Amino acid sequence: MRSIRRQLLSALLGTFVFAAATLGFSAPAFAHDSAESSSPAQGATVATPPEKVSVTFSKNPLGIGAQFSVKDSAGAEWADGAVEIVDNVASQKLKDGAPAGAYTVAWRVVSSDSHPIEGTFGFTATAAAAGAAPSTAGAGATPSAAAGVPGIGTAQPGITAAPEPAADASEPFPWSLVIFAAVALGLLVTIGILAKRRLTTGGADEDAEES
Repeated sequence: MRSIRRQLLSALLGTFVFAAATLGFSAPAFAHDSAESSSPAQGATVATPPEKVSVTFSKNPLGIGAQFSVKDSAGAEWADGAVEIVDNVASQKLKDGAPAGAYTVAWRVVSSDSHPIEGTFGFTATAAAAGAAPSTAGAGATPSAAAGVPGIGTAQPGITAAPEPAADASEPFPWSLVIFAAVALGLLVTIGILAKRRLTTGGADEDAEES
């Protein structure tokens, strides 16, 4: 009888450990953020360099460790000041007087689950911004072939694509937590029943020996 109880208890403990391990492996899958769109869009052609560039994410990134680099075709840096994060949009202001030509934007932020994510995108300005010095950069230059942000669509020349809404921005229901809680509760109830039966059986055996 005691052997059967021990086997049952071992099986329940094994189920509990398996459920805990499954929860540990599945939980990170819900956490990772991603870039949904950029402004200007990847591959877009704009009239003049914008006052700022931005990236929209699936969730709100953390306000620490964010970095943007905005370089023209000559390698000059045009990012000005700190990155601004409002909700799920990270923006970087550009210096005045940016020239015409191709630009490559490299970004890095810390996602909502504290995991650093990064990417790049490129765009072209057909004319220089107001106050720009004469530049020899060709207006027809194209962004770096390596530029690209996962999840960002390519705009047609002359058109800046509007950010596409996320398919489902709501938090996924944590079914793994529900399963884990149910297994833990069932295990506790079973252990309590077995302990009660063991005490009852032990008392009965003692009464029998005394009689």
